[in-house]
Amino acid sequence: MSEAIYSPRDWSSHPAYIYPAYRSTPLRGPTKPLVPLKQSLSTLTGPIYGQESVGKLAADLTRNGRKNGEPLGERIIVSGRVLDENGRPQPDTLLEIWQANAAGRYVHKTDQHDAPLDPNFLGAGRCVTDKEGRYRFYTVKQGAYPWGNHHNAWRPNHIHLSLFGPSFLTRLVTQMYFPGDPLLELDPIYQSAPAGARHRLISQFSIDDTDRLRLADQAMAKKRRGQSENADVTSIAAPLHKHAGKALKVKG
Repeated sequence: MSEAIYSPRDWSSHPAYIYPAYRSTPLRGPTKPLVPLKQSLSTLTGPIYGQESVGKLAADLTRNGRKNGEPLGERIIVSGRVLDENGRPQPDTLLEIWQANAAGRYVHKTDQHDAPLDPNFLGAGRCVTDKEGRYRFYTVKQGAYPWGNHHNAWRPNHIHLSLFGPSFLTRLVTQMYFPGDPLLELDPIYQSAPAGARHRLISQFSIDDTDRLRLADQAMAKKRRGQSENADVTSIAAPLHKHAGKALKVKG
């Protein structure tokens, strides 16, 4: 087959395998040089995901876990584009997100943080990017929580993201943070990213996105009631929900 088509990891953008302040990395990070493997047909051609991998409410975390009411917390919209290192949009990329609830607790048996679980919030969702690489999630802003890395250690508000591109070699797992969080300077996971790339992990607030979605939501509500639709909603390629919330753009 032809020469490799995917570039090696850009270490100016990615954290090192071992970052001593992040105390679990010396225990699990490789201590010897890795042996690069030749890119083969099996690693270049799959797995492939599409819209059939996504349920109707998969991208709306304010609805996909409801049992007997609304989930608690500030509503936000998380949107962005998936681009490769050359700035080209990546369509049909499966994005999965997971996060703690508004009180800072995950739906997981190992999370014993002394904070309440929300019976109406699952904390996980997925979507597939459109032809321009765009995606959008509806969720709540998660709370900070303590962790055992060091004395009085707290994780800043963040959302986990997993991206499945066109092959195994394009898998990416990362985190999105919120602007102005004072815990960022104290967090070794965030600080492990190279200084020149950290800003790409922090979302940007967009009031315009919030307003467009609010108007589109109102138009859809009128349509459901059988009234005339006056707003142009053709540019909104996402499920609509009654909570407008904040809109956050993910960079990079």
